[in-house]
Amino acid sequence: MSNVSWIRRRRAGARFWGKFRTRTAGMAGLVILVLAVGLALIAPLFIDSSVTNVVSGTSEKMAPPSLDDPLGTDESGRSVLEMVWWGSRTSLLIGFLAALLSMVIGTVLGIAAGHFRGWLGAIILRITDWFLVLPSLVTALVLAAILGGSTATIIVAIGVTSWPSTARLIRAQTLAVEARPYIERSLALGAGHWHITTRHVLPNVAPLLLASTTLEVASAIVTESTLAFLGVSANKTSWGTMLRGSYDWGAATAGAWWYILVPGLCIVIVVLAFTLCGRALETVLNPRLRTRAA
Repeated sequence: MSNVSWIRRRRAGARFWGKFRTRTAGMAGLVILVLAVGLALIAPLFIDSSVTNVVSGTSEKMAPPSLDDPLGTDESGRSVLEMVWWGSRTSLLIGFLAALLSMVIGTVLGIAAGHFRGWLGAIILRITDWFLVLPSLVTALVLAAILGGSTATIIVAIGVTSWPSTARLIRAQTLAVEARPYIERSLALGAGHWHITTRHVLPNVAPLLLASTTLEVASAIVTESTLAFLGVSANKTSWGTMLRGSYDWGAATAGAWWYILVPGLCIVIVVLAFTLCGRALETVLNPRLRTRAA
């Protein structure tokens, strides 16, 4: 039985990959993401955290791009290229972990709200609605300021304020899954809540959750950059803190366009790549969208 299940999953994975690779935009986004993550992972092999030290700069301050510094320098004479490369580790780490936290909270509460139809589901739904009406950026800003500036607190601040939309989405899918006849048969055979939610509901909402996660990572990266620009950062170099530094030191008025453009482009390109992957996943996993796109 396990071998049959494994063969079916492998065939399903092969079919999914065959459909996904026909999406040019999705493949382009995937290539960009693999490259970005790969560069972030190998960064310690070529540079170390000392590049972020304000006294480590050895070049002219606010120097334009040159052979020695291909992307110019910042206000301390540090290489913008090395700063962006090292900062990608913080931006991507916070983006992935904050999205993961948001997905876990949203999935658990969404399945619970859809599965338990009584008072428990109603309470979860009201809590979700309350979080939905709160301005997520302002709430994350307040939480981050209260909890203090660290990577963990920024992740928590973003994660606990961005889950309501996922919970709503998963709840709707849970209701659709539990309306199917085989759920009634499982209940008639004595299946409990844990069996229904983990064996039937969760596998059916997983594809939708995968597509939503890619979009959530992009949103988390933008939120982290916005928080850093507003002065609430993880006390580590990231693309957002670089934009904040360029603003504080008047890079725009000084004509240091490279100090603003490079980290800004990194954010735009990576967020666009996640969005392209997410849209492609939605098209592949949703037959109605796939038919419409064709």
